[in-house]
Amino acid sequence: MEVEDLFSGGAREEATQSTGQSPLKSLQVDLDFYSESIREVAMEIIEEGYSSYPIFVAHQHEVSVGEIILDRTELETNWTINASTLEEFVEMDIIQEDRKATFIQNYKSAKDFMCLFVVVAEGANFVFYPYK
Repeated sequence: MEVEDLFSGGAREEATQSTGQSPLKSLQVDLDFYSESIREVAMEIIEEGYSSYPIFVAHQHEVSVGEIILDRTELETNWTINASTLEEFVEMDIIQEDRKATFIQNYKSAKDFMCLFVVVAEGANFVFYPYK
């Protein structure tokens, strides 16, 4: 699956418009603000048996993976966070089946780090960010 496939409608074109500031700076501010909520959802995903590998999708436009847990419009922040799992990423072929073991091997403790799939206009990548 290509990153473009994650965007809904015209969001891709909208996402490419430059604001002059790196979106990752605003992401760090939002993650620090969201930290406790994301940790609670991660622990709930694990404790409820949905997955041992929660993944949070950070985006500024609509994407078609995961479920929204923190909406930037409602919270007056810059980034929306969706909750997902390794299993959904494999099912959607974002993580290929033959790369699943490598992903698990590199996955950091969900108690200490949030696993983020950060989607920006230029592409997407995984980041492990420590909880505050």
